[in-house]
Amino acid sequence: MTVVRIAEILGADFFAGAEEAAREIRMAICSDIMSDVLSFSTSQSLLLTGLTNIQAVRTAEMADIAAICYVQGKRPGPDSLNLAREKGILLLSTPLGSFESSGRLHAAGLEACGVLG
Repeated sequence: MTVVRIAEILGADFFAGAEEAAREIRMAICSDIMSDVLSFSTSQSLLLTGLTNIQAVRTAEMADIAAICYVQGKRPGPDSLNLAREKGILLLSTPLGSFESSGRLHAAGLEACGVLG
């Protein structure tokens, strides 16, 4: 699924990386716990989170996450935005909450990272 399709599904706005909106995303993880993101994410996936601090972008960089979508209308601060641009990480924001965002993406066929069993 492309990032632009994800943005359509979530009614999300781009803050960084709109020029790369055709990038493919195969999986997503939804968490505010960055240690879980490091443990369970998959390379080139989407992170749904409510954390707008720079640590979320640094975690995405370490985990090779392609895009971050902030939930509940949250927006990245200038430090997060600058780092994401520098590292090539796409940033989006949706007015939807975590549960609704995850449900819509799952219903549209996006798989979850870190699924056991």
